[in-house]
Amino acid sequence: MTTEAATRRMPGAPCWVSLLAHSLSATQEFYGALFGWEFRPGPQHLGPYCRAYLDGREVAGVGELAPDRQLPVAWTTYLASDDADVTAEQIRSCGGTVGVGPLDADDAGRMAIASDPQGAIFGVWQGKSMTGVALSGEPGTPVWNELVTQETETVGPFYEHVFGFEAENLAAAGSADVDYLTLHLKGRAVAGIHGVGNDLPRDRGPHWMTYFGVSDTDAATRRVGELGGHVLRAPQDSAHGRLATVADGDGAVFTIIQQR
Repeated sequence: MTTEAATRRMPGAPCWVSLLAHSLSATQEFYGALFGWEFRPGPQHLGPYCRAYLDGREVAGVGELAPDRQLPVAWTTYLASDDADVTAEQIRSCGGTVGVGPLDADDAGRMAIASDPQGAIFGVWQGKSMTGVALSGEPGTPVWNELVTQETETVGPFYEHVFGFEAENLAAAGSADVDYLTLHLKGRAVAGIHGVGNDLPRDRGPHWMTYFGVSDTDAATRRVGELGGHVLRAPQDSAHGRLATVADGDGAVFTIIQQR
């Protein structure tokens, strides 16, 4: 499941993850204690914002919502683009919606916030001085991004047409009871689309899920609780490692995984 930093820079690949929270200081405290992140100021074009660093390398972004904006707090996956304006037009022409931008994020790059035809929100990032995650595949870094939706058949072609993915259907590979597409770029798996049918959370709808690596899933799950977060799905083994779905104290959901 791991995607390396160089792969993340390919157009279409998940290249960055960012969170808008109600309290920047509380969010920094939570993730700093959980993942060992340190924080430095980032572009302020949408309000207070900082970048998270691990071992001196950028791994994520955290911003603060305006006090009067009581929006659901969620991690956003950004997909790389050579031209955010062209990608925005492709999103619209394929049935998606562009809600923010494209606009410049200082000299770091150009970005947009969009949603696919089923309503899942994602970002578009055209990197300039900041191309995206500088460290991945390690504990405390993003290791995978996955769209969770009702079914893959409708939304899969959208991502293939807009971002040039080649999709591998697990059902065609012999897993007939699984509705899952692995998205490839230049022969490398970079993301997935998981159709979960009626198991789709009604309070969230279709959404992109960020997986963060940890060295010990059980210990990290306990730490989430100690820091005021919540365990939504207890640790369990999978083909890719031991994982759990959790939420921070603000309600932002993410998955932690101890990779094999």
